[in-house]
Amino acid sequence: MTRTELRAGVSLASVFGLRMLGLFFILPVFAVHAPQLAGGNDLTLVGLALGAYGLTQALLQIPFGMASDRWGRKPLIYAGLAIFAAGSFLAAMAGDIWTAIAGRALQGAGAVNSVAMALAADLTRERHRTKVMAMIGSTIGLMFALSLVAAPVLYRMIGLAGLFALTGILALAAIWVVATQVPDAPLPASAPEPGAAARQGALHPELLRLNVGIFVLHVVLYAMFIVVPAQMIAAGLELSSHWKLYLPVVLVSFLIMIPPIVYADRRNRPKPVLLGAVAVLLAVEAALGVTRPGVAGLAAAMLAFFVAFNVLEALLPSLVSRFAPAQGRGVAIGVYNTTQTLGVFVGGALGGWVAQHFGRAGAYALCAGLCCAWLAVAGGMRAPARIGVVNPAQA
Repeated sequence: MTRTELRAGVSLASVFGLRMLGLFFILPVFAVHAPQLAGGNDLTLVGLALGAYGLTQALLQIPFGMASDRWGRKPLIYAGLAIFAAGSFLAAMAGDIWTAIAGRALQGAGAVNSVAMALAADLTRERHRTKVMAMIGSTIGLMFALSLVAAPVLYRMIGLAGLFALTGILALAAIWVVATQVPDAPLPASAPEPGAAARQGALHPELLRLNVGIFVLHVVLYAMFIVVPAQMIAAGLELSSHWKLYLPVVLVSFLIMIPPIVYADRRNRPKPVLLGAVAVLLAVEAALGVTRPGVAGLAAAMLAFFVAFNVLEALLPSLVSRFAPAQGRGVAIGVYNTTQTLGVFVGGALGGWVAQHFGRAGAYALCAGLCCAWLAVAGGMRAPARIGVVNPAQA
């Protein structure tokens, strides 16, 4: 990798990290705090608050991506991060569940994921793009893990309002990183015809498989964490002590995820790695749905979940960047991020409704069923071509 490529990877991973850390801070504690908000005893509304961010993200990812193809990446990133910060500060002032929902929806309106990923692709050569996308995906996984460890402690210190305010501050810090650390990409010489770019980004069969996958992954994540915190408390681990489980589990999971990612990249065999990770998710959801494990059992389940989640968060965006058309890459990645954030909304809203009406077992059954569907869709996956390889082997 050149110095510019390395700088692009590190700086954009930092931008994702600052933004996603703030988002993830809310996930482990919101369902526990929600009863203190007016109207917060309804799990359906709690799930809607968690997922509202994903709905507005889903609506705006493609428009942001198309706009960045035409007018450049950085201006759209600045605007999106500012909107996200405004939503964070609105949520910090919430005294009722509906204001929290509004704040989360405004956070989602800053839909810059597709633009930032397209910028990363613009600044790297194809043979190094997997490394940069894996760097970004791994950072997202790391921030998720860090939030699970730090959020209960910070919640005890500054409360939910403080966590939302901190989220806004981190978004403003990300603007500074983009302005001072991220290399500039040239404006496109000519914008692609919007309809053709949208068709290429939305209808490519391999991209469709990846879009289904990222949708399911985030439905499972958000539906699962409506019931996991309460289950851990029921097992005897207080919220303020959840970090004692998460910290060792997360550290070990990052060590375990490295070999499969390296294997998928060097051997160009992402299919067995992807299918294996999804199968692990399925096993975790099925086990949690039919058993009532103690703290040790929950730790084992969380370890398996985090390994699979981190592998998929690193693998999926790198595959999207390799399958996406060179022109209209912002649109193609926008479609991917739309399905990702739509998964956040569906996971929160549907997961909350299912938990409200069918309990913990129902939520896990929903997640397990979706993992089965993902395995079926991913079964026909092909490996992307290597540069200079005319007939790539199937994975």
